Amino acid sequence: MANIKSQKKRNRQNQVRRQRNKTITSDLKTSIRRVREAAAAGEPTDELMRAAQKKIDTAAAKGVLHPSTAARKKSRLASSLNSN
Repeated sequence: MANIKSQKKRNRQNQVRRQRNKTITSDLKTSIRRVREAAAAGEPTDELMRAAQKKIDTAAAKGVLHPSTAARKKSRLASSLNSN
């Protein structure tokens, strides 16, 4: 455990941020999984794809994902849907 007051505060902040990032990341993964499952089942994916892209953009805006990572995820998801 840290002895320095500023490090104790930093540890508390990191815990709060880790929890926030975890919920955003989990929600993002679930959204992407739903798109892929719908595509595999042959169901329409337009609405799910829009929702997934919005969640990817939100994660990038909040700093959970790097902007390049967000762009790559959107691109790969779209190309996987177009190839089916």
